[in-house]
Amino acid sequence: MRRFALILLVMVALVTPVLAVQPDEMLDDPVLEQRAREISSGLRCLVCQNQSIDDSDADLARDLRLLVRERLVEGDTNKEVVDYVVDRYGEFVLLRPVFDMRTLALWLAAPVLFLVGVIAVLIRSRRRKQRTGSELTADEQAAIDAMLSDGGPDADLTTPPRKD
Repeated sequence: MRRFALILLVMVALVTPVLAVQPDEMLDDPVLEQRAREISSGLRCLVCQNQSIDDSDADLARDLRLLVRERLVEGDTNKEVVDYVVDRYGEFVLLRPVFDMRTLALWLAAPVLFLVGVIAVLIRSRRRKQRTGSELTADEQAAIDAMLSDGGPDADLTTPPRKD
């Protein structure tokens, strides 16, 4: 049991992301360092594009982490640091885009598409129910009757019936 727990612990440790922040980047003040981590976790690495700069090993991410810490040491607030980075690199640098008129389509696209999909499924299922209740044509019923009269529903339809 201990061996299983140890293996499980090692696997969990390997799966968790490792922060790319190097010891030489960290600030001496723990409060400022915590603020830098909070800001860095919300900024996108422009090289990796789906990682925060806190998680990325890219050189540009390192430069951005150092820039964030530089601005904090100079006395900027968290919002001022984020605004500075956004002014310099554009809103793409934000992992969570802001909600305003320019990003309205981005925020509303997923719920609208989901609703369109739900409505399409409902309409299709209603149409399918209406089709399944339809009557057979005379030709279809005659073909079924002919098959059933040749030996019943369990008859082998690949070979012709024997005449005794």
